[in-house]
Amino acid sequence: RGIPREPGTRWTELGCQSCTCQGGRVLCDTVSCSVPCSHPLPTPPGGCCPTCTGCLHEGVARAEGDVFSPSDGNCTICVCLAGNVSCLSPECPSGSCPSPSQADCCSCNPEKCNFQGHTYAHGARFSLDGDDCTTCICQGGEVECSFTPCPMLDCPQHQRHLGPGQCCSTCQDPPAPAGCFLDDNGVEFPVGQIWSPGDPCELCICQADGSVSCQHTDCVETCPYPIRIPGQCCPDCSAGCTYMGRIFSNNETFPSALDPCLSCICLVR
Repeated sequence: RGIPREPGTRWTELGCQSCTCQGGRVLCDTVSCSVPCSHPLPTPPGGCCPTCTGCLHEGVARAEGDVFSPSDGNCTICVCLAGNVSCLSPECPSGSCPSPSQADCCSCNPEKCNFQGHTYAHGARFSLDGDDCTTCICQGGEVECSFTPCPMLDCPQHQRHLGPGQCCSTCQDPPAPAGCFLDDNGVEFPVGQIWSPGDPCELCICQADGSVSCQHTDCVETCPYPIRIPGQCCPDCSAGCTYMGRIFSNNETFPSALDPCLSCICLVR
């Protein structure tokens, strides 16, 4: 194949052919595989012989050191070591089973349970007298009891209710609103309450369904110099006049801030 080989050289050609150079001639023969294990893995890609690094058991490839149970092993434990599968079956006692775990693997008769004056067979489920919320089971002569599992509730604690004869709480609908609750300041107003939320020109009322309805008052100024009273919505034109930041009463005279020779008077009309 265009490649020089030294005498005595061995190599492997495609198709798992083992070749050697002898006296100027190339002698080839099929590779002979020696498999020193009971459950070798199939020949890997590019290889010629099965491998004993792992095991093939019941058509399933197992890694080196893997511990497993066969499909019909009846609690048999197997291990893969150097391509060999070794299995070990449990030793079952005669008569009654001393523990619940052996009752699942061994063909024996599990012990019955004597509990509160009653006898129960292995695997029997029952409830305690007068307590339907507790479930018990007989397992190889021993009784294990547990509370009935309850579903998770997505309602707050004050809306949960446990009725007579019930094992689990249920969610109840919240009571109808008795007023209006404002989240921003935490104040609750009764139905029909009127208040101002901060703007003296805005009034709000608490509706029967718990909603809040607000209305804004538009002021119409009827005089050029009205008095603005803190806390009052609209300016007052009947109490006096506001001039250059000062308040003057009705019919009060005062000098003009623009011309000291002029005299002004507040007239409420």
